[in-house]
Amino acid sequence: MGFWKRLFGRRDVELLPQRLDYLNEALALERQGDYDAALTSYRLALRDHPNDLRVLQNMAIAYTKTNRLEEAIRVYRRALEVDGTSPGAHYGLAFLLARRGDRESAAQHLKAFLGHPPRGPDAAKWIEHAEQALADLDAGGSS
Repeated sequence: MGFWKRLFGRRDVELLPQRLDYLNEALALERQGDYDAALTSYRLALRDHPNDLRVLQNMAIAYTKTNRLEEAIRVYRRALEVDGTSPGAHYGLAFLLARRGDRESAAQHLKAFLGHPPRGPDAAKWIEHAEQALADLDAGGSS
């Protein structure tokens, strides 16, 4: 509503509050390297959309980048509660579990990722990386 309409317009028109786009705000903060502020924005985004996979996965990535691995694992698991076939959540969780030493669970999540791989221009490199990590886990090496 423009200034003049607000000034001289009907008085019974209720103005609705504008919701911020917390997801895009968080992504911008991450690009600036401010992961703590980004995590705050992700939490606000989850308040508005608690089952949004994009928010959950990006939040888990931000936790990983700040070396808060247990929080990242918790958020990836929450993403899998929302969508058990989420390739991004399986992929991220697999590598965090492998890092923690839970090789069997890591392998299960890599297999789940490979069972429903992502599509797109970069998918081949993620699939190849997951296949190599799975082979390393099966051979007893580190990923």
